[in-house]
Order: sequence, then C-alpha cells, then structure tokens
Amino acid sequence: MANVLVVDDDATVREVVVTYLRANNHEVSEAADGESAILAMAKNPSDLIVLDLMLPGVDGLEVCRQVRKVREVPIIMLTALGSETDRVVGLELGADDYVTKPFSPRELALRVESVLRRTSGRAPELADVLTDGDLTIDHPHRTVTRAGERLALTSREYDLLRFLVGHPDVTFSREELLERVWGWSFGDRSTVTVHVRRLREKVEQDPTHPVRLQTVWGVGYLWQAQAPT
Repeated sequence: MANVLVVDDDATVREVVVTYLRANNHEVSEAADGESAILAMAKNPSDLIVLDLMLPGVDGLEVCRQVRKVREVPIIMLTALGSETDRVVGLELGADDYVTKPFSPRELALRVESVLRRTSGRAPELADVLTDGDLTIDHPHRTVTRAGERLALTSREYDLLRFLVGHPDVTFSREELLERVWGWSFGDRSTVTVHVRRLREKVEQDPTHPVRLQTVWGVGYLWQAQAPT
C-alpha cells in the first residue's frame, strides 16, 4: 500500500482514478490545481504522484520542477494526445512514466503498481553495491557517487543506470530497456533516448563524446566497463 496524490483539474477524472487506486488498497489524496499539489506535498509527502500536465495556474511541468527540487517521489504524468513536446520535457524533468489521455483507468493503475515496484523493490540478481571506475551505486540507500560526489538522479535514471552498470559490455535495444527497466511491453522508445541523454550529462566527462554510456548504432546502448580508479 502506498500514499498516492492525484492531481487533475477534471473532477470526473480524479474520481475515476481515485476509485481504481483505492480499490488497489492505496491511500489516495487529491488536488485540483498545481498550487494545491505543491502545498499538499509540502504538508504530507506522498509516495507517488499522478500528475496532469494541463493544470490551471501552476501547470504540471512547474509542479514537477518544484517537487524535484526537494524530493525524488515517482511521478506519472497524464498528457493530452499529441502533446509530445510537453511529454519529453516532463521526462527530462524527471517524471517516471506517462499515460496519454484518454486512458484506461485500469492501465493507469497497472502503471502505478509497476512504478512503485521499481522504486521500492530490490533487484535480487544484482549486488547491493556496484562499482565501475570512480562510480559507486549503493542500492540499499539508492545513491550514486562519482569520484566521491553524490549525483542527483531521478528514480528512473537510477534504475536505468544500475541496470546498465550491472550488465556491462552488453548491448540492449531501446525495446529491451523499456521492458527490463520500465516494465513496459510497449511504449514510446524516445523515453529511453531522453533518459540516456540525461544520464550522460551526469556520468560522462564530456556528454557529447560518451565513453561509458555508448550508442551502438542501429542496435541500442551499452555500458562500457571502466578500470578501477
């Protein structure tokens, strides 16, 4: 069971989403606008946010920015059909997943469960602590340090990095990464591209000439293992 905040200015949408999530035994609170959502998170932080991008006043992207300044809570965005630019910006800000309107409430509920499993569970096949050169991934604390300095990663960036570092020198297609990291059997492959770009900005000396997180053209991506420092 988790505490979930549902943010949408459409009362009908909120009612349907809240009903489905409560049926899955989650504690659910609601907010009808961005300002109320930010205040709710400050007063009583939730374990996950279902966030509509098109909100009156403070929009969903700004809510995402404000929340990401202080917390790494998972965020699932609700986006209008065709709003690809907003969706990409939301992913760049650290949103963990997105669902396009109109959507199936059952699909959204399944996405919530998937994100909660990824962000709270422990992958048994990987060691608790992974090291690669000057990079250390401490899974019990969900922290990543590079040359002793802690990196600010979103939960999805963390999951992707840990998976790749845990499987060095193996090439994965974007479809494979969607399935094995995101838990999706379908989805927009650009999601992977966005997160790879963001990770390079944080783990590479020169993101424009990546050494660690490499592109295998026409195939996908691999993590090039580094010698111990």
